[in-house]
Amino acid sequence: MKQFTYNRILVALIAIGLVAALSIVWQRHKVEENNTTVEMVMEYEDVLELAQLEGAPIDALMQRIKDAGITSLAVYETTLEKLNKSGKVTTLSGAQLLQQYQTGMLSDIAWRNLVETGRIKAEDVYVIGRDPQVFAEVKEDLSKRLSRERVTLLDSQKQILAVKANYEKVIKWNLGLPTDEMRYVASQGFWVVARPSNYSKVQESDVLGVFDRLSGIDKVSSIMFAGDEALGYPDLLSLTLKKVKEKQLTLDLIEHPLQLQFFKQEGLVPMAVANDYKAARVYVIPKDEQPKLKQAEAVQRWIVTDQERNIRVNLLRKYDKAEPGKTLIETNLEYVADVRDGLINNGFTIGRAGTYQPYFPNKFLLAIIALGAVAAGVLFLTLVRPFALKYQYGLLLLLGLIFAFPLVKGSGDVVRQAVALFSAIIFPVLAMTWQIDRWRGMTIQGRKPLIGIIRDGIGGLIIIVILSMIGGMYVAAVLGDVRFFLEMEIFRGVKLTFVAPLLLVTVVYLTRYNLLVTEQENRKDVWQQVVKLLNYPVQIKTLVIFALVALAGWVFVGRSGHTAGVPVPDIELKMRAFLERVMFARPREKEFMIGHPAFFLAVMALYRQWPRVVHYTLVVVATIAQGSLVETFAHIRTPVFMSFVRGIDGMVAGIGMGILAVIGVQLLCYLSVVLGRRPTENE
Repeated sequence: MKQFTYNRILVALIAIGLVAALSIVWQRHKVEENNTTVEMVMEYEDVLELAQLEGAPIDALMQRIKDAGITSLAVYETTLEKLNKSGKVTTLSGAQLLQQYQTGMLSDIAWRNLVETGRIKAEDVYVIGRDPQVFAEVKEDLSKRLSRERVTLLDSQKQILAVKANYEKVIKWNLGLPTDEMRYVASQGFWVVARPSNYSKVQESDVLGVFDRLSGIDKVSSIMFAGDEALGYPDLLSLTLKKVKEKQLTLDLIEHPLQLQFFKQEGLVPMAVANDYKAARVYVIPKDEQPKLKQAEAVQRWIVTDQERNIRVNLLRKYDKAEPGKTLIETNLEYVADVRDGLINNGFTIGRAGTYQPYFPNKFLLAIIALGAVAAGVLFLTLVRPFALKYQYGLLLLLGLIFAFPLVKGSGDVVRQAVALFSAIIFPVLAMTWQIDRWRGMTIQGRKPLIGIIRDGIGGLIIIVILSMIGGMYVAAVLGDVRFFLEMEIFRGVKLTFVAPLLLVTVVYLTRYNLLVTEQENRKDVWQQVVKLLNYPVQIKTLVIFALVALAGWVFVGRSGHTAGVPVPDIELKMRAFLERVMFARPREKEFMIGHPAFFLAVMALYRQWPRVVHYTLVVVATIAQGSLVETFAHIRTPVFMSFVRGIDGMVAGIGMGILAVIGVQLLCYLSVVLGRRPTENE
């Protein structure tokens, strides 16, 4: 039997890399622990609408919403349509005014005079003010959005503007932040979340105008830009940044509906970097999805979101349908209070959104981790095809320098991604390789009792999980900086981490066993076995099996990442929700329901001497869990402690499922024997 040697020098370098990784992971954990304040935000317009629908005094409702847990109200730029509905201005088309004049309905002498002197044009739009401050802001905003030439003051006493624009479109255009609304929100004890949009051909005066209005508001917590561009993009972002810093504002990054990075707003991420990463991730339940969620489900969604994805600004939409036996206001107040209580019960505090300190790991520790990852790669090569020590160390030195040098220089983002990807692939494979070699060294005599299979399954699974966790620590450390916490940068190669370990474990298995026979004679190398497999006669049942395997592979790969087209069954969603409620970190199904039980069955297949191809298949399936476990740590936005607990929870649940799987197979075998004997006994 061919022996494979584990080079102790390489193993020692992996261990040293682990120490460096644990040092960074601990620092990262402390940074994550110091950012647990969540800002609870509603839209000011939603509060106004609730008051109108229920006929409630707005002041009283504002106090009740504040008491329920809302800390901040988002104030959008106003529009002529909104101002019309609130009665702050009246906007009419010239055609409407001319019709009123022609039908005798225009009785005001001043307006009749404007028509008769030809100053009212059918194609123009006319804005009539009531409040001088609101009217002045509307005039200023229209002049900026259109041009001063297109906005004319017809009558200063009656506050009448003539605007050359399309009526149907101009009433919906964003104008500017309404000072009166922001002052009112602040006076009620809320933080203001300002939501300005960018200007077409933005000018310096446009940017300064936005911050002039904010300057008179004491409690502005953050800016959450509206639209596809940050204010000032493309040429005046530096001016916007200067004003953001002067007012000590947080920049809000709105999470993409696919829960991967952000809703794209040009110029925002570079501005957040230049703002010393004083930024917070924002989540809002999609508008078309919230009505489908029961309130308890929505509350649980918020808790999990803030725990797992570093969300620190919860933008809560109101529910438009009242719960049975409650008013619409009571329904929404209970919803907000339940979210607040759920967050507090899970260790969060409620207030102005917390932000991360600009943490970056020590470059020398990163270089040591890179060297450890290289050592793991060289070790793997020696376990596939042993070669001389001088070549092992030569390869180690060469690759170590290539990887470590850019990191020591303080650059090397590509190297960090490469080290993370390599670690996510190679460590699950090394863990399974160690287990395969352990099995090869065993002497199997007689029929092992079921309790022995379970005992060896538990012990073996614990060890390979620990070995795989080394890779998880490498990934968590090498990508552990503030950019990844905020998901400005993400781990690249998720799908590869699911597929590559299975292929590499296949190579390892073929170097240890002849796949199509159980006896050890006629030992073949990997290539000979591949040739034999390719020459194997193909039957219809073989094609069916390959089709099923291909389908399983499609589901397996398609379900990874955030852009999958493979749907998740409702029963699985309900199971996930249940696990999220009863466990600190919900384990992954591919670990505790697939990979870990397969490991127990692989132990059973070994001791019961099932066909080698069955044992190989179970080993490959077991590798899925190890790859998934390490890939969990690649979600850097998730606190590292939660990723660690998720892996442990998956192992514990997997042990339970594995024991059930072994017992179930044993019962099936027993029943097949019993049922197979019955015809003979009847004869």
